[in-house]
Amino acid sequence: MRTWRRLLFLIAALLAVLTAGVVGYMAIEDWPLLDAVYMTVITLTTVGYREVHELSDAGRIFTIGLVVFGVGAMLYGLTTMVQYFIEVQWANLFGGRRMKERISKLKDHIVLCGYGEVGVEVARTLDKEGIPFVAIDTDQQAVAKATANGHLYIQGDATRDETLSEAGIQRARGLVAAAGNDADNIFITLSAKGLRPDVYVVARADAQEAESKLKRAGADRVIFPLALAGRRLAMLALRPLLVDFVDTTMHSRDRDLMLEAVKVGNGSPVAGKSLKEGRDCCGGAVFLAVKKRDGTLLTSPPQETLLELGDELVVAGTRQQLRTLEGPA
Repeated sequence: MRTWRRLLFLIAALLAVLTAGVVGYMAIEDWPLLDAVYMTVITLTTVGYREVHELSDAGRIFTIGLVVFGVGAMLYGLTTMVQYFIEVQWANLFGGRRMKERISKLKDHIVLCGYGEVGVEVARTLDKEGIPFVAIDTDQQAVAKATANGHLYIQGDATRDETLSEAGIQRARGLVAAAGNDADNIFITLSAKGLRPDVYVVARADAQEAESKLKRAGADRVIFPLALAGRRLAMLALRPLLVDFVDTTMHSRDRDLMLEAVKVGNGSPVAGKSLKEGRDCCGGAVFLAVKKRDGTLLTSPPQETLLELGDELVVAGTRQQLRTLEGPA
């Protein structure tokens, strides 16, 4: 049983002993409520005052039992409270230090601002993808949930520069602003871009009018969770097979066919080749779309399309085909 649960159990036990003492004195000695409460308290605390009234034999026997059980509960309670506070201080001191050390070693990670309902889903997806991240939230319950899930976290205000710096914003691959209100997400985006203008920021928005403000603050992408959920429900009703296929290829790591976004970097075997040549050298991977360096998105790219450094590809293929496409690590 956890210490805090023992502490709650102890409080309930002490209240039960106190109630039993008051009821016992009132029933056995026919004392008024205040006298019964006073006698019970001085007995349990062993302060040594005289009895309020002369006790009968039955009252003395009851008092002996109250001392044995009540004082024992009091001593046990004191020991449990001391143990509880020592454990809390120990966890805060050494657990917090270990957490900071682990966060300071993160690199190419995601800074997740907000660990509410949306943030938890983001964390779960990042976990499945094997992407390191650190969550930031001010709420104690959110922090407790992050602890229970085994995630790295910082209890603090994500709108503050020092909090983002502690989360390693300078070393991060991106930031997700998933706080519970649009104003916080705008400030988070402003702070992140102020500290590191090139960091990729995906921000959550609830109100439609917040999109333009988030864009002006520097957000690269703005997501409306309710709109996404609505579109997904509609697609499941209209084209369930298509949704199942996309879910399988995007989110299942144990499947033969996978859907990935791959950037053409140094050492990529397709750099400088046409789309057809790239497919041949990667064992038949299917190139679904190409996003050129200037931002142009080709959704049905011709086979003669030249693949250049910095291009991003949407590719369907096996794990081995994708590894070949990515080139040496």
